[in-house]
Amino acid sequence: MYDYFVAPYESYLFLKRALVACFALSMGCAPVGVLLVLRRMSLMGDALSHSIMPGVAVGYLIAGLSLPVMGLGGIVAGLIVAFLATMVTRYTQLQEDASFVGFYLIALSTGTVIISLKGSNIDLTHILFGTILGVNGASLVLVASITTISLLVLAIVYRPLILECFDPTFMRSIGGHGSFYHVLFMGLVVLNMVAAFQALGILMALGMMMLPAVAARFWAREIWGLFSVAFFVALFSGYFGLLISYHYTLPSGPSIILVSGALYIVSLFVGPYGSLRQKLFSS
Repeated sequence: MYDYFVAPYESYLFLKRALVACFALSMGCAPVGVLLVLRRMSLMGDALSHSIMPGVAVGYLIAGLSLPVMGLGGIVAGLIVAFLATMVTRYTQLQEDASFVGFYLIALSTGTVIISLKGSNIDLTHILFGTILGVNGASLVLVASITTISLLVLAIVYRPLILECFDPTFMRSIGGHGSFYHVLFMGLVVLNMVAAFQALGILMALGMMMLPAVAARFWAREIWGLFSVAFFVALFSGYFGLLISYHYTLPSGPSIILVSGALYIVSLFVGPYGSLRQKLFSS
């Protein structure tokens, strides 16, 4: 048991760094993912995860496979897309989901074209699916910084953000600046997508944010309960996903997301709130 569950983390520095990255991502992505689910914006999270592609591509052209540089580029690109989509929604008749889809498709295509100017299929695979076992000190600092900023901002604006989440009409009626908190939240989503990209790549980043959040819905009802369950699901997924990757020579990012997906399926069947088991026994 010790050799399987503990020894790899004691023996290899790259696994320790990967586990620390998973811990930091779990703390930052879990509450943001829960709020996305509660706001019925899960698919917009997918759009934002792809919108960082042009910035990542420009960072790749400048510094190669440097995760910090690509991450900073992704932050800029994601914030621009979030701002433009919000403005289009506010000043035109287009709904928010449609505006996000439009900009995300443009961003994704632009990023892919930029990468193809310099890179190869192998380079594109690294960017899309991540290299968590290659996370270095600079990437860990960036991930930890984003997590710290996210938790501080959420702690400061928790009450108005929750109110705007559940009753935006009331928020507008009292002059609560709901649009400001909405844009601020979109910024947090972008930041945490970039943090997850550092470890898991663009295509896997959304899984770390959303799968623990949707699994938590079957285990808790209170906001802080949802945050806590989502955090532990994400951390458990990171820990066991890395072990599975190490012992069976599988890609690390997809292994983490598959563990998280398995926990979601289990929650779907046996969770105490709204699961299939609860529905069947209550009928």
